[in-house]
Amino acid sequence: MLLPRLLAEPPQLPHGRDLVPDWQPLQPFERPPVPAAVLIALVRRPEGHTVLYTERSPDLRAHSGQVAFPGGKIDSTDTDAAAAALREAREEVGLLAEDASVLGYMQPYYTGTNYLITPVVAEVDPAGPFIPNPGEVHSVFEVPLDRILNAQSYGRFRISRGGKEHSTWQIDHEGHVIWGITANLTRQFRDLVVGEVAA
Repeated sequence: MLLPRLLAEPPQLPHGRDLVPDWQPLQPFERPPVPAAVLIALVRRPEGHTVLYTERSPDLRAHSGQVAFPGGKIDSTDTDAAAAALREAREEVGLLAEDASVLGYMQPYYTGTNYLITPVVAEVDPAGPFIPNPGEVHSVFEVPLDRILNAQSYGRFRISRGGKEHSTWQIDHEGHVIWGITANLTRQFRDLVVGEVAA
């Protein structure tokens, strides 16, 4: 159901001037978008698949305390987006690359902070527990895939920046609030799986 809807290869990243961010910053960007990758890890569990999330350390300068997928900037030493996402997942939660099977890629997502994110979807059969790196990650948690695929799980999160209000998707799960980029990517993944067009 999912594989035919994913891209088999990392997508070509569009040019910066052709991109529209998920929210419009007050000042136009003076530098090209920063390529990044995140891992949407479908974790095999006895009760069914789950989706892996991290809660970022409150000590980080950017997006501290927020829920995120494992991921980060694509380094020059990374062969592609998948290599970057798996490297970051290893650094952040100890996920071993050999425990992951990359299923494919989603279309790039351009953020209002000038990051161009390639979502990498992988099935993960972990050999051991995920262990958060305390320098980057406060905690690790998983959400059942069935909950992610249920449209009733989603609400709207409203935020004001520079006097302008905009909203993102939001998922509440056992005390964790998933919103912003991560919730939007989660919803895009959900819509892709079930074959619906994102609203």
